[in-house]
Amino acid sequence: MQLFFNPTIDEHTSQLSFECDESKHIVKVLRKSVGDELHITNGKGWLFVAEISLADIKNCIATITSKTFQAKRSYKVHLAVAPTKMNDRYEWFLEKATEIGIDTITPIICDHSERKVIKRDRFEKILQSAMKQSLHYYMPQLNDVIQFKEFVKQEFTGQKFIAHCEETDRKSLKKELLPQQDVTILIGPEGDFSVKEIEMAIKNRYIPVTLGTTRLRTETAAIVACHSVAFTNE
Repeated sequence: MQLFFNPTIDEHTSQLSFECDESKHIVKVLRKSVGDELHITNGKGWLFVAEISLADIKNCIATITSKTFQAKRSYKVHLAVAPTKMNDRYEWFLEKATEIGIDTITPIICDHSERKVIKRDRFEKILQSAMKQSLHYYMPQLNDVIQFKEFVKQEFTGQKFIAHCEETDRKSLKKELLPQQDVTILIGPEGDFSVKEIEMAIKNRYIPVTLGTTRLRTETAAIVACHSVAFTNE
């Protein structure tokens, strides 16, 4: 099944038209014609089946024939991850985390951060593509960049962890995770969190954890954390 994304439709939509680029892809590349079925999600849990009524490369139109709603799982995964020096590494994290299952991503700027801006439009496209490829019906929420010290002051439900490499008292993430619980995990930049940031997180009730015995890149650590949550809830 090939999945299309249209954030503007909802359960009340009866007909939709695709933008020029997507219309061209449907009609010219995929060679779809009148009467063919398309599967579409709005990224909010809905899957729509639509039948092409006008196969135009500039304005493909389809009529909704059925719709189903997939309820969200009982827990939420929120990863706050420092932007990596190379954008493509963060994009890899976004893609793989979406495939595994993630609800919210917040880029955080830390004391040791080398990159302090992100390509939001590009990142959104990565999330869309990964959602469609993995046949998920929920689009992960990408928050605006925020300073670490501001983020840790926010209130979040469920478990809260900070993964770091300092040789201090840390617990094993996989042993601390509880099933069916919301979880927020902080992942630092290439230079790790500063001692001050770790202390600040602990003060705000984040549990310091390790992700294993080896030192991981930022994007790898984020994927390990994301998969650990998914594995705990299998």
